[in-house]
Amino acid sequence: MKSLLLLLIVCFSFLVFIPRQTQGIQFLVSCGSNSTSYADSRKWVGDDLSSNNNFTLSDLGIAAFNSTSVEDTGYTGFGPLYKSARFFSTSTSYNFTVDPGNYCVRLHFYPFQFGNYNSNDSAFDVSANDMKLITKFNISDEISWKAEKTNSNITSVVKEYYINIDLNGLQIKFVPNLNSFAFINAIEVLPTPDNLFNTNITKVGSNGLTTITDRAMETMYRLNIGGPKLKSTSDQFLYRNWDSDENFMFSVNAATMVHNTSEISYVTLNYSSVAPLLVYETARVMGNTDVVEKRFNVSWRFFVDPNFDYLIRLHFCELIYDKPNQRFFKIYINNKTAAENYDVYERAGGMNKAYFEDYFDILPQQTDTLWLQLGPDSLMSGPGTDALLNGLEIFKLSKNGNLAHVLDWTSLNGNIHPHGSAKKRLLIEEICFAIACVLALILISGGYCWYIRGKKKSKMAEDAPPGWHPLALHEAMKSTSNARPSNQVVKKYVSTPSINNRTGRKFTLSEIKAATKNFDELAVIGTGGFGKVYRGEIDGGSNIVAVKRADPLCGQGLKEFETEIEMLSKLRHRHLVSLIGYCEEKGEMILVYEFMANGTLRSHLYGSPPPADVLTYKQRVEVCVGAARGLHYLHTGSEVGIIHRDVKTTNILLDEEFVAKMSDFGLSRAGPTLDQTHVSTAVKGSFGYLDPEYFRRQQLTQKSDVYSFGVVLFEVLCGRPVIDPSLPKDQINLAEWALRWQRQRSIEKIVDPRLKGDYSLESLKKFAEIAEKCLMDEGKNRPSMGEVLWQLEYVLQLHDAYIRERESFRSTGELPFGDVPHSLSHIREDE
Repeated sequence: MKSLLLLLIVCFSFLVFIPRQTQGIQFLVSCGSNSTSYADSRKWVGDDLSSNNNFTLSDLGIAAFNSTSVEDTGYTGFGPLYKSARFFSTSTSYNFTVDPGNYCVRLHFYPFQFGNYNSNDSAFDVSANDMKLITKFNISDEISWKAEKTNSNITSVVKEYYINIDLNGLQIKFVPNLNSFAFINAIEVLPTPDNLFNTNITKVGSNGLTTITDRAMETMYRLNIGGPKLKSTSDQFLYRNWDSDENFMFSVNAATMVHNTSEISYVTLNYSSVAPLLVYETARVMGNTDVVEKRFNVSWRFFVDPNFDYLIRLHFCELIYDKPNQRFFKIYINNKTAAENYDVYERAGGMNKAYFEDYFDILPQQTDTLWLQLGPDSLMSGPGTDALLNGLEIFKLSKNGNLAHVLDWTSLNGNIHPHGSAKKRLLIEEICFAIACVLALILISGGYCWYIRGKKKSKMAEDAPPGWHPLALHEAMKSTSNARPSNQVVKKYVSTPSINNRTGRKFTLSEIKAATKNFDELAVIGTGGFGKVYRGEIDGGSNIVAVKRADPLCGQGLKEFETEIEMLSKLRHRHLVSLIGYCEEKGEMILVYEFMANGTLRSHLYGSPPPADVLTYKQRVEVCVGAARGLHYLHTGSEVGIIHRDVKTTNILLDEEFVAKMSDFGLSRAGPTLDQTHVSTAVKGSFGYLDPEYFRRQQLTQKSDVYSFGVVLFEVLCGRPVIDPSLPKDQINLAEWALRWQRQRSIEKIVDPRLKGDYSLESLKKFAEIAEKCLMDEGKNRPSMGEVLWQLEYVLQLHDAYIRERESFRSTGELPFGDVPHSLSHIREDE
């Protein structure tokens, strides 16, 4: 009896908590058919039988039948539906009798020829009640666009929408464009659970919420992350298809697939209609969690419609860790932080618990790409600093009663319809091909003339190594096609005057060889991506210089040397290394700089062999102030500013007085103009110093230099390399390790022990605060180099005040102001 009672209670509880479906029947319509059929394990009713099925058709149009074989590569199981369609040459609507509530509407399109009608030539609009769903729709263009953007073979299109209906009826209306027609193969109208979408969702980039009440949605993407494609029959609630995510990953090798066959359950039964459990059984995690650099994310890229709002739904289920605080990661959407310190186990309340998170974001007018990126939150401690994701859905939200968008690349002009006939498109392709042929002939003729002309000049490069051209020849070739500003000089060779506008002396190769004793290996003082740097003596030994000789086998070359000459010819500052001259003779590319007697900053922090004299705290701060002044001048000394792009301790050189000077401008770029926010460019920089935002977005700003300088500040403070694989896992990356201590306000525990407390706590803490601000994830939250410079000068003032107070205290035993300041409270007895 007790067992029976318990069974009744369990059954009652299930009935109470099962998600409530909107009242009403579902409609599965096979258009253009006069019979029932079975597809996708469901029964579909022909629209010729509509009098018995609670829907009507305002105009019968033309019932079309497909006599060819159906290739349903997109959604296996719908083949029988694509054997028929209904064509309309006038506005026509399907009218469904439904109760008010939430509904999922799917429209199926499969192109085929019927008589004089070819669905590839169609162009039409579709609306649902007052909601515009599709405009100027052409099935051929749609398939081509989807195949190109998803890198997959597609033969059909299924449009899926979620609509709230507040009237007793749903009208799906097809309106052919001028001189065209509309068609449809199948229609689904399914009631959906009331709780399928939350009313309020998290807005990306802020902690606020936004409401999406009564906004219609179009499904853009639905992916089973880390798992295979799931057929609609796997989703018993709404018969949704889940695609594989491989074609959308920026780098498939960045993540590995995991699978858990353990019993998975929903966090609450209310989630049971959100996604099938099969979605939560697979996931992707970061490919190699033991890599040295922990700032590379798992990324997915999606092409979407610009100028719309989007709901991004992420599905999670922890499959590996059986307790909280084991896996932390960050979520980025459109290069903005959506969530930090994300712990799937903690949010779900256990392992193998399925749930989802919704995020809201706005795409501006010119943006047609949506990025999702997951990366480690290495500032949190835990054995798993990698990311995990099980499923993903992206929904476009209606805007002013509209979900429609015209594919930009198909719009020809305002007078010709963007979805003209296949013959028109073929004619356009033929015209383009003819133009291309003419251009090719012109280019070939021009190339031949250039070849004849070039042979006359071949002697000037005969001494150059294979594949290696003198810088002057490189410039001369560039000058034929690129106009340059008046302050940049185009170098000519032999037949033109020498370079007069560039600052610096033009050395002969014999002078360089004499200065370096024929490039004696004993004179080498450094190496880099460009080649070797030699100590040299010029002007009879009265002047010592540094000679940088390009090596064609190294990573840098013509472009970097050209950039360096251009930059240093225009820039002069006490905290920038001065260019004395250059040599470009017999294939050599050599730059001559002022000699920096004390070498690189790095060599004085942890060089090998160890430096004889350890830099004091004050010297380190002064060096940072000098480097900051140099960078500030770069950023502000010209109209658009210069971005160094390779700020690191090996590029900060010290003269005989330990004055810091920035060097190596081979990767430098002109900054954005007044009407730009960034410079789009390939990612370049040095391991450990690279701005993560720059890496994610490939958009360079002056704040990228600020980030790298923040790493330098911690490097100076801690006296250790930015990347040290010999250390424990959580200490390998200096920036991450130092940030953890700084955010705990305990930075003094990891300061270089050789400093022996020769600093004030106030000065130290202010120094670390500056570094922390420089390393903010988003560039907009970082200070400018001018602000960094001002703050570092204040750090120096705090230290000088501390030294004066300390010396006064030691000599007299009395303080200038009567009380022991906090800055002196840690002076040790043995000092």
